[in-house]
This record gives sequence, structure tokens and C-alpha cells, in this order.
Amino acid sequence: MRVIGTVGLPGSGKGEAAAVAEDANVPVVTMGDVVRAECRDRGLDPAQHHGEVARVLREEHGPAAIAERSIPVIEAAADGADGDAVLVDGLRAPVELERFRERFGDAFTLVAVTAPFDLRAERLGARGRDDSDVDVEALRDREERELGFGMGEVIDAADVTVENTGTLAAFRERIRGIVAGATEVGE
Repeated sequence: MRVIGTVGLPGSGKGEAAAVAEDANVPVVTMGDVVRAECRDRGLDPAQHHGEVARVLREEHGPAAIAERSIPVIEAAADGADGDAVLVDGLRAPVELERFRERFGDAFTLVAVTAPFDLRAERLGARGRDDSDVDVEALRDREERELGFGMGEVIDAADVTVENTGTLAAFRERIRGIVAGATEVGE
């Protein structure tokens, strides 16, 4: 089993990478789903309390709490998969990366998806998914929160970096190669 983790700031293209994996029948585990489930378990609206609950989970169960809760989901997805890969969307903290590398060893590859701030803001505005799409300051605040978890360090530690500044077709092709195992680490 290969585990492909993705990291990237909001609007960078992680969701599109996950869609490419799904199109290739590769199961996708979204770490944010662990937080959303915990929100619902606590009777909270995930749209309003996602960041708060992520912080509380880490405080209550340690900095690797979300990764720890994701591992059984990843393993279950791998057991039910047709192929040999699972994509894990949304690493944020160095401790999460460390935990996945401990658990999956050489079978784990981290892919950083990057794009400049202005392009990411434009993408978020086009999809109209959250308040960061209309308010650049809200996006900057969200980005600061993500970077506060150590996301910049995780991006820097990636095995593969995909600069998502070209066409959607070119980005999807690059991700297809990674998902298929055709891209060597470090390319």
C-alpha cells in the first residue's frame, strides 16, 4: 500500500488533487472529515467551529490527535481499495507528518501543492465556498492559522512539490502521474 499525503494552503489545489485521485479509483481520506465528525459529535456546526475543534482535539489528545484518528480510516480505505494507493488530504502539522512517516515508512509520500496568494484568492472567489472568497483579510487570517499549526514546515518537508500555476489540465496530468506512481520522489 502506498499512502500519498497532500499539504497546501487554501486554494492551492488540494481538493482538485483529491478529485484526480477519486477519478483514478484511489480512495481519498480527508483529515478535515475527522474534525467535522468531532464537531457533530459535540453538537457543533462544522462550518462555524472547525478551527476551534481542531485546536481543542490537539489540546485534549496531543498534537498528533487528528493524524492518530485518521490512521484507522486510511487503513480501512486501503483494505477496501481496488488499487495500491490511498490519498490523504490535508496534512497541516509537522507532528502529523512525523506520525504518518512512522506508521507508513517508505510507503508514504508527501506532496505539497503550491500557488501564489493572489491566484489562490482568485480561485477561492470563483468557487464561492467560504467567507475567504470575498474577504482577502479573512483568507490571510485563515492562512495564518494554518501556518500556526506548522504547515509551512510540512510544505518544506514535502517529497514532491507541484506548483499549481498553469492550466488545470497540466495540473491534473501531474497529479495523475503521482497517483499512478509514475513520478519519482524529488521531481
